Amino acid sequence: MQAKKRYLFVVILAVLLFIVYFGSKSDRKHGEVTLSLQKREFPTYLESEAVDLSSPRRRRESVTSDFKSGKCRMDTCFDFSRCVRGFKVYVYPVLERVSESYSKIISTIQESKYYTTNPDEACIFILSIDTLDRDILSVNYAKNIMPKIAHLGALWNNGRNHIVFNLFSGTWPDYSEVLDFDTGEAIMARASISESRFRPNFDISLPLVGSTLPPKGGERGYMYTSINNIPPLRHYLLGFKGKRYLTGVGSETRNSLYHMHNGDDIVLLTTCRHGKFWQKKAKELNDTRCDIDNREFDRYDYKKLLYNATFCLVPRGRRLGSFRFLEALQAGCIPVLLSNGWELPFGEVIDWKKAAVWADERLLFQVPSIVHGLSQPEIFAMRQQTQFLWEAYFSSMDKIINTVLEIVKDRVKSYFSRNSVHWNNFPGALSLLPEYSDVLHTYPSFYRQFAYKSDNQFTAVVYATSPVLLSSAPLFRLIRTVAKSTFVQKIVVIWNCDTPPPPSYQWPADLGIPILVKTKILRSVSARFYPYEEIETDAVFNLDEDSLLTTDELNFSFKVWKEFPERIVGYPARNHYWDEAKNAWSYTSKWLNEYSMVLTSGAIYNRYYNFLYFNTLRPAAYHIVERLQNCEDILMNFIVSDVTKLPPIKVTHRKVSKETMLPGKAVTDPNYYQTRFKQRQGCVASLTEIFGYMPLVRSRSRMDPVLWKDSVSNLRKKYRQLEVI
Repeated sequence: MQAKKRYLFVVILAVLLFIVYFGSKSDRKHGEVTLSLQKREFPTYLESEAVDLSSPRRRRESVTSDFKSGKCRMDTCFDFSRCVRGFKVYVYPVLERVSESYSKIISTIQESKYYTTNPDEACIFILSIDTLDRDILSVNYAKNIMPKIAHLGALWNNGRNHIVFNLFSGTWPDYSEVLDFDTGEAIMARASISESRFRPNFDISLPLVGSTLPPKGGERGYMYTSINNIPPLRHYLLGFKGKRYLTGVGSETRNSLYHMHNGDDIVLLTTCRHGKFWQKKAKELNDTRCDIDNREFDRYDYKKLLYNATFCLVPRGRRLGSFRFLEALQAGCIPVLLSNGWELPFGEVIDWKKAAVWADERLLFQVPSIVHGLSQPEIFAMRQQTQFLWEAYFSSMDKIINTVLEIVKDRVKSYFSRNSVHWNNFPGALSLLPEYSDVLHTYPSFYRQFAYKSDNQFTAVVYATSPVLLSSAPLFRLIRTVAKSTFVQKIVVIWNCDTPPPPSYQWPADLGIPILVKTKILRSVSARFYPYEEIETDAVFNLDEDSLLTTDELNFSFKVWKEFPERIVGYPARNHYWDEAKNAWSYTSKWLNEYSMVLTSGAIYNRYYNFLYFNTLRPAAYHIVERLQNCEDILMNFIVSDVTKLPPIKVTHRKVSKETMLPGKAVTDPNYYQTRFKQRQGCVASLTEIFGYMPLVRSRSRMDPVLWKDSVSNLRKKYRQLEVI
């Protein structure tokens, strides 16, 4: 009996060991499969292997062997020696008609601060040959590309240091990505490019854009056009409206969307009503859904669906990219991408995980559960990110092309390159110059994010244009007033006068702060905004020599600026308005209930904006100021509002600051002020045209000190001078 029990025990133990062994082995295999799927990306219809999608800066060691220049990298196919004299871009002379879209690209580059007409000093070269559309069925298809490239001579150099732009490649029926001309070692800026053909950190992926995209400015994000930019809940969870291809590339996914359409929270509409022979094809293929789909398709307006959906499906079209991608970004609708193997636009620098959702075309019916799995805070954050990305990089051809140039510039000048935080946070990399600082929190837009406290001092910059004859001259009186402030570190006098400045012994003495006089550095009204090395404080207080501000007014405005370090804070305010008669934006000095500009004859702002003024301006804007010797303060307001998307801050004052007179101009001409005012009106219209939109933002706010004009003893008030003078 005991023997039987022992044998039974041994058998049971053996069975248990067998189960544990093979069970753990099965679990290990299952774990390996799970890990493998997590590391793999969705393959395209033409690929058998996938690539890691976990990082926006994907690095792949090799690409498909059939890609002729697959091994190109910046260190093997780019001549860095051409860039030692600076990052300049040369455009070949345009000798033939180009498409409207390519004309926008060329114009954008020619208006850029990087543009040069001298090929010998160029770092980057842009073809004047229209290579955007390589679909032979397109009306914009340019023929004989290779003979035209051959005429470029030695500058072509097998494409080195060239950027070739392309939006459409291949044609019906296979829509191959292989271009019909040899690009050599050129950097390809392409739309709808697959990861198998994309050379990481060399090529640049573009969004698919239509001819309606404006050259500059562009439409604002939909969420920002409302009073409250906190995104509300939307009626539809998931929306899409587009073509349904009956056969061929891109038809598999779109032909299956009707399975998820419920007409309630998920509205996915397709139509086969496109092309000349759709009815004939539908009949030949015995497609009985065409009539049903077309009727349902006509029931919904596309714009209303787009602006009332939380998620927008972006399935591949004939090519990997889709026009729906940018449309969804602008509408604040989170893109749900169904395009396996697509290299997302500017994926080298943009972290798309913060603004888009990836789905697998093979697992189409998992899409509803994926979008249902996101929490409301995650959805709100992603929708806000779509608005930032749209306005920073995609709202116009100007933004897209400048993003391309800045990406290449970061590669060329790697020691000045911007990191992921710059690219993926407001205000975006195009407004952040790495040459200014390598410390992120020193940029005014990041003060609050990093809880950065600027130094408790300001530098006064006084713009002087008149000779000083007496010790009671307005310039000396202002210097004494400024020196009384407990917050001033130094005074920098910009001497822009034909006569030399007074000798050192005539200047006010025993002020306790240094006075630096800058002469002939830059004979221009823009000299007041030059980023002088002597300006060491974050805050710059710009003043005219005849400013009548008091010490209390200076101190109070500085305190207000400490609360709004990214804005212009000051006293004399002006406004802009739409002039129906001229059909243009104009300028007014009337005292109204609102304002959009604070003149720099008495204003405080961050010194970074001086750096932007001289390093990011389009040459056309600077030339207007130089030609008129006027409007520099308006231009500074344009720059700050363009970066911040916010209005300036007006503070209380008792004295009125006069606007700056033209250097050396005696006010004896009775038409002087009228002429000057008309110039400023023309400046607003011209600058708006150069910027491509009106960046100024109106405000009705005004900052007053505590107990301002209250019926209490003046001894209880901190800024007593404001009311006793």
